[in-house]
Amino acid sequence: MSAHHADGTDVPLATHGLGYERVEPDWARLTAEEVADVLGGPVRLRWHSPRPLSAAAVVEHDGRTVFLKRHHVSVRTLDGLAEEHAFARHLRSRGAPVVEVLGAEARGEWTYEVHTVGTGSDLYQDALSWTPFASDEHAHEAGAALARLHLAAAGHDAPPRQPQPLVASFGVFAAADPVAALRTYTAARPALAETLRELPVAADMERLHLPLHAELAPLLPHLAPLWTHNDWHASNLLWDTSGGTPRPGAAPRRARVATVLDFGLSDRTTAVHDLAVALERNMFGWLDLPTGHVPVQYGHIESLLRGYTAVRPLTEPEAEALPSLLPLVNAEYALSEMDYFHGVTHSPANTALARAYFTEHTRWFASAAGTSVVHRLRDVCRSLTGRHAV
Repeated sequence: MSAHHADGTDVPLATHGLGYERVEPDWARLTAEEVADVLGGPVRLRWHSPRPLSAAAVVEHDGRTVFLKRHHVSVRTLDGLAEEHAFARHLRSRGAPVVEVLGAEARGEWTYEVHTVGTGSDLYQDALSWTPFASDEHAHEAGAALARLHLAAAGHDAPPRQPQPLVASFGVFAAADPVAALRTYTAARPALAETLRELPVAADMERLHLPLHAELAPLLPHLAPLWTHNDWHASNLLWDTSGGTPRPGAAPRRARVATVLDFGLSDRTTAVHDLAVALERNMFGWLDLPTGHVPVQYGHIESLLRGYTAVRPLTEPEAEALPSLLPLVNAEYALSEMDYFHGVTHSPANTALARAYFTEHTRWFASAAGTSVVHRLRDVCRSLTGRHAV
């Protein structure tokens, strides 16, 4: 069958990969017959998600439009989905603009979840990971929306998620002893343990990650635990760009985040961890890392942080922790990707690429360009808390 945009035009069936090129999907596309069986009645598939780690589609059914996602049970069980759905329901109860969970169901080797589609325009529906916002304005509003989400997240005191692939947790480098924490993390994930025997990380971790952790360690007790989104990329936000007509003499109204999507990577981390993820996902052109030049959106970094702190000011420990945490924040998720690519999709090439991400993102921050970013970020963070470099 063909996939379609919401306007009915055909789109390729290939999905986003780990680079610029589109690739064949890991999982077969949802079919009309399959979706009709799950939802119970005739359906029309309006759009297929290009994201590679599950199969998902926007579907017309029974007079409404919903979003249906299918996972393999080795990636998400009903219990695994219940963890993120409980977080989304908490956020909605606090007025956060997140999609409503309509249900979840297990069928054989598959697990399905159904959500509302949310309001707003999907301005970044074709945006690749690690590509920037369209403007400083969008970066600023994304920061403000993230802060509002963190305020709404308060009070959701569920424990961290059970071990499963593709969760952006904060356990290894949140621990006093990251080496011991990595052993614990790996022991709970047999596929990761197996691949780390062939692609070990210990030497790189000692050389690159542990010195950064030593800077971070004194601040860790001052970072309050919080359930967080952990994939704050422009493509997971829907936008209200209507603006309206401002009063005479008033400033033009900004575009606003209308809906927050996709809590699949959510977990109990800290607010500053989530903020570091937002910077790492949107401000650095990691797809160009093999060329030796990583584009950096300096203006967007400051805009996002100013938007965030206008709503939720950083504590001094958070402001000090962010520059040290940023070079580390992708490492634990890279381990989770290795677990997925080796144990679930059995892709040696993608496993090796995730292994490279564990090291190479952090290594770049030790380069002259990366060190400059960290210094500038530290200056911005201190200015936002009313402190000055010493």
